[in-house]
Amino acid sequence: MLADRADIAVRWHPFQLAPGLGEGGQAVSDYMRERYGATPEQGRGNRARIKDIGQSLGIDFRHSEESRIYNSHKAHQLLTWAAESGRQTALKLALFKAYFTDQLAIDDDEVLLDIVEQTGLDADEAEDVLSSGRYADAVDAEVSYWQDQNVTGVPAFVVNGKYMIPGAQDAETFAQVLGRVLERQERD
Repeated sequence: MLADRADIAVRWHPFQLAPGLGEGGQAVSDYMRERYGATPEQGRGNRARIKDIGQSLGIDFRHSEESRIYNSHKAHQLLTWAAESGRQTALKLALFKAYFTDQLAIDDDEVLLDIVEQTGLDADEAEDVLSSGRYADAVDAEVSYWQDQNVTGVPAFVVNGKYMIPGAQDAETFAQVLGRVLERQERD
């Protein structure tokens, strides 16, 4: 909608939904009950709504009673690394599919390395990223930065570092907000 007015690029930033979880994660139903007090019925209802919305957008959410939530810190380290080669979005989308559709453990090194390979990135280098933890501090610093900017949930979209669009929005809302940002830039 704005292709003739703007050059828009996407940069994914880390946000951990469950930073305190250990390896292997936790059943989503248990996590939601402990964190938010959600009943099993509420959980089923939420999963059904998400699945229906996803279907209307061509996204295959396969949440079930057995679904698990995982600590995503390792995945964020790989995403930070992948950004250096311009492959961050490809890896992010592959991680989304692995987690939301295939129900894979995105905290497991072997799973992550398989996803990296499927994305066309160097699995040996990715293994070094995971074993060395060389991006861990950068991920932690960025998580802290966005928390300081009042990003308390995802999705959250930050335009030009200063305008936030919270939550999932439709294309028209994005076009409207981005159009206003462009108008401000043209005036300044």
